[in-house]
Amino acid sequence: MDMNVARIPGPTQQPRPVVALVAHDRRKDEMVEWVLYNKGTLSECSLYATRTTGLTLESAVQQPIQLLLSGPMGGDAQLGALIAEGRIDVVIFFWDPLMPQPHDVDVKALLRLAVLHDVPIACNRSSADYLISSPLFGIPEKYREDRSRGGPEFVPWARTP
Repeated sequence: MDMNVARIPGPTQQPRPVVALVAHDRRKDEMVEWVLYNKGTLSECSLYATRTTGLTLESAVQQPIQLLLSGPMGGDAQLGALIAEGRIDVVIFFWDPLMPQPHDVDVKALLRLAVLHDVPIACNRSSADYLISSPLFGIPEKYREDRSRGGPEFVPWARTP
């Protein structure tokens, strides 16, 4: 892949869950362990990752991972845009709460967009385990349909008075 071009997922009309994987530097080893533990389930998913996380995971999972930009180079913002467009079903984001990030604003925006667009997001191994083991994990179509309605009608608490 060209270092300056990211492969962007198309509209999610596939029955496979579309999972985004992101890990800050000090949590990448934990992400590799988690991905290896869940390799069977993840093999049934389409995977996307920010560049450095994806490159770290590719040899471990031995399945294609679509690479976005590196987080500090706009990958977190790029992932946020994909969430807003309804192209991501689940986000596994092992972020480091103890280290300031040069792109903290993008990290916060990514978290905000996941909540706003009702995309499940796991920020630690325990919540990631709950998400991936849910019987709802393998059937993203219903949630895609709900999220595709978008706007204030879908998120009534976000309506402006």
